Amino acid sequence: MKSQLLEWLFLVIWVNQLYMSDVVPPEVRPKPAVPAKPPNVGVPSPSSPFPPQVPSIGGSSGPAPPPSAIPVPIGSHGPSHGGSHALGHGVGHGVGHAAAHTAAHSGGHGHSGSHASTGGSALLGYIGIDTIIEQMRKKTMKTGFDFNIMVVGHSGLGKSTLVNTLFKSQVSRRSAGWSRDEKIPKTVEIKSVSHVIEEGGVKMKLTVVDTPGFGDQINNDNCWEPISKYINEQYEKFLKEEVNITRKKRIPDTRVHCCLYFISPTGHSLRQLDLEFMKRLSHSVNIIPVIAKADTMTIEERQEFKQRVRKELEMSGIEFYPQKEFDDDMEDKSDNDKIRETMPFAVVGSDKEYQVNGKRVLGRKTAWGIVEVENSNHCEFAQLRDFLIRSHLQDLKEVTHNIHYETYRAKRLNENGGLHPISSNDTQESNL
Repeated sequence: MKSQLLEWLFLVIWVNQLYMSDVVPPEVRPKPAVPAKPPNVGVPSPSSPFPPQVPSIGGSSGPAPPPSAIPVPIGSHGPSHGGSHALGHGVGHGVGHAAAHTAAHSGGHGHSGSHASTGGSALLGYIGIDTIIEQMRKKTMKTGFDFNIMVVGHSGLGKSTLVNTLFKSQVSRRSAGWSRDEKIPKTVEIKSVSHVIEEGGVKMKLTVVDTPGFGDQINNDNCWEPISKYINEQYEKFLKEEVNITRKKRIPDTRVHCCLYFISPTGHSLRQLDLEFMKRLSHSVNIIPVIAKADTMTIEERQEFKQRVRKELEMSGIEFYPQKEFDDDMEDKSDNDKIRETMPFAVVGSDKEYQVNGKRVLGRKTAWGIVEVENSNHCEFAQLRDFLIRSHLQDLKEVTHNIHYETYRAKRLNENGGLHPISSNDTQESNL
């Protein structure tokens, strides 16, 4: 019995020794290999707003970066998807439709990053891509920009007054020495005047192109031809500058970005001249129809007239700005649909101020009260101003360049088999 117990005891000791020989004490265990640290990691750049991330005891690190600086693998569809798409779309609208589509596609969906990256590397900190918006803002504020607006319509519809009201300054032809006592020209005579206006540090060279004499004659056959010729001449000037061997750093832009067409407040229907003009010029310039002197109609008459005008334009196949085929996405389509349902804007212009309820307002004084120009209950001037200047001014310039000018350019190059470069001496300089 004792011998059996001894045998079991020796067996237990032997198994224990055998097990302990395979177990390595913690203090002598080999440590896992630590990958080599890149030379630039942890060293902040001079412009970096974030300190280097230094590991500490317990696995924690230094100050956490902002959400925009969280490392995300290049080409992933993580947080960078929405931000990049918004950046591409926003920047694209500042520099052109083509750039917007390219930036939104490549940046928004991360295709370029996924194809370029082979090792799945991650962003290690803040880069500063979002500063491009500020860079563009500073550039625009230094150089300024051009905006050219044309007004067309019968004499006496308040074209000059409305333009002065839009820009809250004397920018119409009246301020350039034109007098209403002058004899109306027999044919349409194009007159333009330019002003540099500044607001919030942003400079804009505004050119107002007026067409006195349009539709004022007994026989108005082909009275739109001088206007069409003027618009095409501005495209031709820009095209000649582009094909020059020695081009200017900044080509003077005299192209008409917007044409305000004034409709007489008859309350009945459009004249044949109105339809013919808009049909012939809608493919070469952005036309925005407006009903002038809307205070001559009641609210009910105004709504009925607006509906009748929209129906007649649709039946004649006339598309005014903003055209449906130029909507970039569903958001633009939704916003532009609301604008198209409101057009043509029924407006009232005035550069005179009156005291109403203790404050100064622009308005027209009548026997029964004061028509407030910027009161949406009285007219639609505020909607026109917001649409023309505050939301669609840049888009008007882009559509002019990318659609109307490109159409003219392609036609000219196809007709002549390409334009030969010309010297600066042969280029007719703009007198604006």
